[in-house]
Amino acid sequence: MRLDGSCHCGAVKFRVDSHTPYPYLRCYCSICRKTQGGGGYAINIMGDAATLKVRGAMHLTVYRARLAMPGVKRKRLSSARRHFCAKCGSALWAWDPRWPQWVYPFASAIDTPLPTPPAEVEIMLDFAAPWSEVPRGRRHTHFAGYPDEGIADWHRARGLEVR
Repeated sequence: MRLDGSCHCGAVKFRVDSHTPYPYLRCYCSICRKTQGGGGYAINIMGDAATLKVRGAMHLTVYRARLAMPGVKRKRLSSARRHFCAKCGSALWAWDPRWPQWVYPFASAIDTPLPTPPAEVEIMLDFAAPWSEVPRGRRHTHFAGYPDEGIADWHRARGLEVR
């Protein structure tokens, strides 16, 4: 599925192909929450990095979080690169060299209508803000950290991959 996205001010526009377009995964980690998640979480989907086309790339800026490590005084730089519009601050996508074939657009930056997920997964709940309203019920699965099932696995298991 072709996904078109943009920042709020329109300085950056992008396009990427995704076979996993359901916005089902809500991340409550402090990085997602503070850099993108007004509701206390961020929703990433996954796209094929080789298909990413960007207009207005000169307006992009990249943030790499500093991560605390247990028993280590000094924080380490995350390998993940979060891309933002330098003009309006809109969070656009994340990319990580550990998985160079994928790019992870924030669902909030996508202009293409996305399909409604049949269920939702709430992750990194150990790091959720106390004021976050975490949805409950049979359509919501909760994880303290990362689940074993990745974005592609989730779509595949439910027959939701789009080609």
